[in-house]
Amino acid sequence: MTNDPTDRPSSAPFVATPPDIARLRRHVEFLAAEPRSRLRAPQGMARAEDYVHGQLASVGWRVRRQPFDVRWQIGSTDRHGHRALALKPRLHRRLRGANLIASLPGAGAGPTVVVGAHLDSVSGSPGADDNASGVAVLLETARLLAAAPVPARVVLAVFDMEELGLIGARQAARELARDGGVRGMICLESVGYFTDAPGTQKLPVGFERVFPEASAVVRAGGHRGDFALVVHRRSSTAAARTWQRAASAASPSLPALLLRDPRPDGPLGLLIGLAVPPANHLGRSDHAPFWNRGIPALMLTDTANFRNPHYHRSTDVPRTLDYDRLIAVTAATALTAATWPEPEHPARTRH
Repeated sequence: MTNDPTDRPSSAPFVATPPDIARLRRHVEFLAAEPRSRLRAPQGMARAEDYVHGQLASVGWRVRRQPFDVRWQIGSTDRHGHRALALKPRLHRRLRGANLIASLPGAGAGPTVVVGAHLDSVSGSPGADDNASGVAVLLETARLLAAAPVPARVVLAVFDMEELGLIGARQAARELARDGGVRGMICLESVGYFTDAPGTQKLPVGFERVFPEASAVVRAGGHRGDFALVVHRRSSTAAARTWQRAASAASPSLPALLLRDPRPDGPLGLLIGLAVPPANHLGRSDHAPFWNRGIPALMLTDTANFRNPHYHRSTDVPRTLDYDRLIAVTAATALTAATWPEPEHPARTRH
């Protein structure tokens, strides 16, 4: 037997319970029944938050609601539209929201692996892909991990106000890094839209020059949007490879394209991104505040607006998602969270 976690027997605790496609679909359908926003759709947000809290508690997770009240935050607007909201900057005078943080009783103390997804959607969009899909995978991952005989040291984080500029994740990254430390983080960002049609996968301006190898893979595949993109840095390369192998084992129809962000973890990586615009697309979700604190992280995504024509629109509804592939995303996420590997090239991190 090797040390590769994907080579372990199928009876290993973290894969003893398979993902349930019906549960994933129910989660998405409930969450994407209406828009969810603390500012623009507060009733929908409260309904979704209560649902997530109840689902996590029902499978044995201890859930804490962590409110935050912040002022003068540089972020973005959550108005609907197909442009990436990172390109719509805004200064927020005051924002009040809340994250949900969950842990398993008996998991022990010490550094954890965080699995996170944002709950909010943009104005006017039910947000099935962005990001009910990510929350649904988190909820099903919670069920799989809770069924393991030996609980893994995993924390689940459901973030508020991602669409306003990663506001909730900024608060959570600071608090989680302080409370015992974080070994790694998996961000689930728009993970449910896939298509086998050629020509459907777009690339950001300048991407082919900065990332020629990944661009070549997309071209060779006929620009089909049939893969999951795993964005990582040097510190999380081993975890990215674990996820890729696990996804392949779960479903041959879900290839995973690994894309390494060349920037270092920590504040320097943030500054470099300001000078290299294509790299900024790799930090457009809730993993970025963890990177900025020197924490290894992955972003799992279907590439959102570079593939999905329903991105940030009223047509982002549950029937547009691929639930068979969402099963594989869930299985790979649960395995990676439970077996997060040590970095291939250990580096000193700052929290």
